[in-house]
Amino acid sequence: MTGSHFEGPQPDWATGARAFVIHVEPKDRAGRKLRDAQARLDEAVGLTAAIHLDVVAQQIAPLGRATPATLLGSGKVEEIAALARDLKPDVIIVNAHLSPVQQRNLERAWNSKVLDRTAVILEIFGERAATREGRLQVELAHLTYQRSRLVRSWTHLERQRGGFGFLGGPGETQIETDRRLIGERITKIKKELETVKRTRGLSRQARAKVPFPVVALVGYTNAGKSTLFNRLTESVVLAQDLLFATLDPTMRGLTLPGGTRVILSDTVGFIADLPTELVAAFRATLEEVLAADVIVHVRDAAHDESEAQKADVLKVLEDLGAEAPAIEVLNKIDLLEEDQRAGLLARSGRGEVVAVSALTGEGLDSLKALFARFVTRDNITLKLSLPAADGEGLAFAYRHAQVLERRVRADRIALVLRVNPDDMGRFESRFPKNLKVLEVVGG
Repeated sequence: MTGSHFEGPQPDWATGARAFVIHVEPKDRAGRKLRDAQARLDEAVGLTAAIHLDVVAQQIAPLGRATPATLLGSGKVEEIAALARDLKPDVIIVNAHLSPVQQRNLERAWNSKVLDRTAVILEIFGERAATREGRLQVELAHLTYQRSRLVRSWTHLERQRGGFGFLGGPGETQIETDRRLIGERITKIKKELETVKRTRGLSRQARAKVPFPVVALVGYTNAGKSTLFNRLTESVVLAQDLLFATLDPTMRGLTLPGGTRVILSDTVGFIADLPTELVAAFRATLEEVLAADVIVHVRDAAHDESEAQKADVLKVLEDLGAEAPAIEVLNKIDLLEEDQRAGLLARSGRGEVVAVSALTGEGLDSLKALFARFVTRDNITLKLSLPAADGEGLAFAYRHAQVLERRVRADRIALVLRVNPDDMGRFESRFPKNLKVLEVVGG
């Protein structure tokens, strides 16, 4: 247990294993009008497919009142047990949060490995995390979750589970040893993550000295953030029609209309009922969102659950203490009917909403113009007069400001600049007698 299981390959048997997916739908769930049960089941099937399991059956299990021992009522438990005897699934996915006791009792009743929603999402994150920070954060979330499930009345399946993963692999069988080793590993990971946070903080301080505004893309998983990121920055970040295709934050430079430079940040996708372990574990990653100058909410405009997904994203941002998104991007308009697309484009760019297709590039010029408007709205317009021979001063102006106008007269160069307020001190120190403030753009 000295290292993480994430560094090794997934057990062979897990890929293509047979899965039976059950979505538990509370009859009196608050906000049920935002989402229907079939959409939630479809999402659970998508999560299951994301860890390479073969879904052989799926069903919705209505829930009137939760049963402490098994969550579902005895009749439904028996019904699923009968189906499981015929289907012989390798794993049964329950799209709900199960307590350790509920998970253990259902595994006994169904004679099958059982994973709840949290375990499936953690398994996806464990497979996809690419950076050292991401792997540490995922391992911390895995261990925190598993420690809560170290109980003395393990089933034979739980004794076989072991390790840090949920889909197999050998591991410790003595519970007290597990608990001690997991506790020691959690302590070590937290210390390593503190070092990562400090490093990220230093990187953020270095960027602040440039400084370039940070524009962070957030949104529901599979909303098209990475495709949009790639299109805007001409990068090759993994972008697939898959839940949680991107887990680690990626940052690239982007030049906006008028020459303004920004740093664009692609972040992990959000999802309904995000496991609390992951919210805490990924806080360091999502600090990029908290520190962003502009938060951009990318939505899948073609998804039936687009409004519900928006509510989920806003709730996670609120829980993180982040500001509400300044810009809303309605993505995937290429999947809409012609009249729907035309209607969105007609209203696009007015206010803070813009319709785009990251796939075709439609609407991206309007989006970049909107970015520019937000990151320069508080900038100060200056007039700077320089000797034509002051090449160093001219380079300084181009490096730290947006040059709106340049005129050469005899031995003087006159520049009209747009400067971030944070850079005013630099200009006043560098050019104490040659500056004139023309206007404050946001004033």
